[in-house]
Amino acid sequence: MKPLAFVYTSQPQRVVFGAGSLAHLAREIDALGARRALVLCTPEQRAQAERVAELLGAQAAGIFDRAAMHVPIETAREAREIARELDADCAAAIGGGSTTGLGKAIALDSGLPILAIPTTYAGSEMTPIYGLTEAGLKKTGKDPRVLPRTVIYDPELSRSLPVGLSVTSGINAIAHAAEGLYAQDSNPVMDLMAEEGIAAIARALPAIRRQPEDIEARSDALYGAWLCGSVLGNVGMALHHKLCHTLGGSFNLPHAEVHTVVLPHAIAYNAAAAPRAIERIARALGRKNAAQGLFELARDNGAPVALKDIGMKHSDLDRAADIAAANPYWNPRPVEREAIRALLQRAFDGEPPA
Repeated sequence: MKPLAFVYTSQPQRVVFGAGSLAHLAREIDALGARRALVLCTPEQRAQAERVAELLGAQAAGIFDRAAMHVPIETAREAREIARELDADCAAAIGGGSTTGLGKAIALDSGLPILAIPTTYAGSEMTPIYGLTEAGLKKTGKDPRVLPRTVIYDPELSRSLPVGLSVTSGINAIAHAAEGLYAQDSNPVMDLMAEEGIAAIARALPAIRRQPEDIEARSDALYGAWLCGSVLGNVGMALHHKLCHTLGGSFNLPHAEVHTVVLPHAIAYNAAAAPRAIERIARALGRKNAAQGLFELARDNGAPVALKDIGMKHSDLDRAADIAAANPYWNPRPVEREAIRALLQRAFDGEPPA
């Protein structure tokens, strides 16, 4: 065994975790040194945004409720302009990855501090990574300005998250930790967080399916999402995330569902090239086979397992393989176009990972 050698950089973030912790929102805005928060949400989460604005009272500058999947650049520009018009000096983003992503787009341009209030398990709130979609292509980048300064994790807010979305969002989070375990710049601190995060979510999802309002299960899932998101924010990702960015940004497929379908196949693709990481994923899942365990976690809890069932067209598979292979992320196994095309075919058909 080689002696340890690694680089670890901690992120400057404050985390407030616990059922009912949204009640501390005004205090946390004060702690940022801010006075007027623009509240961000999707159209579907307007009611939650109104609750946030009510809690803030005079500290609320207004609500922008047009956050959208994959952060279209036009939406980002509109939100930035409204923040300027309302003289907002911070943003409070309540929701999942789409809303947090919009907050990051505002921060990238203006430097406004972001307070994130996650209601799903996406993990974006723990990362300095942003994404913008322009002309059908999703571009990602990394900038410390976009990292939310404060994150309020209140499991009470996720009790109403539909079971189906809870499962796909949770597996999306697992994807961050799974790829972090074989990242080029992995380190033992992130490895510990990755394995613990996968285990927390893997035990939470079946419990949430049985009883959606189980606050202990919701807390487990959110705790796991925090750990998995931290991994995403600290080490690089690989093939799985490249495929999902391709399928989501270029073919407008739903983010969490794409991660859920693709992950078992990406893990199978890399299994022989990263045996220690795959062993840790399997151990965290409580399964002998990591890829099969992920496939069964999705299937057995009612999540989609086929790209054809979430809007992908068979005629687009060749183009998707071309895009994914053209500018690949670093990956433990070389990214080969024909092998990627075969992977996408199995994912399209909903076959078990090979």
